[in-house]
Amino acid sequence: QVHIVESGGGLVQPGGSLRLSCAASGLSLDYYHIGWFRQAPGKEREGVSCISSDDGSTYYADSVKGRFTISRVNGINTAYLQMNSLKPEDTAVYYCAAERHYSGTYYYPWKQDRYEYWGQGTQVTVSS
Repeated sequence: QVHIVESGGGLVQPGGSLRLSCAASGLSLDYYHIGWFRQAPGKEREGVSCISSDDGSTYYADSVKGRFTISRVNGINTAYLQMNSLKPEDTAVYYCAAERHYSGTYYYPWKQDRYEYWGQGTQVTVSS
């Protein structure tokens, strides 16, 4: 059985930092594209950052470019989202998702319905 578990959320002041972790069991993340998405109260879930399985290409929403960094450590089934210079508008539940990579196929990082596995989310609150 596959499990995706996010951790590292919490309450932080504006300008602060958090590092979210995405740990997987029941599959090898080495073969999966990984996406971080977030959902704020009353808003639709949106893409934050993604990283491909094949060449490690990274993708960022304009709102987080230069502040967030996505990474993965192959072999230990974990991905991270380093979030710096946090703003109140970053407040949301953050989700990690995994999409199986198949050789020869194109990766659409922001297409949420292509991700097969999702975690339960971790709350990030940015407030003074």
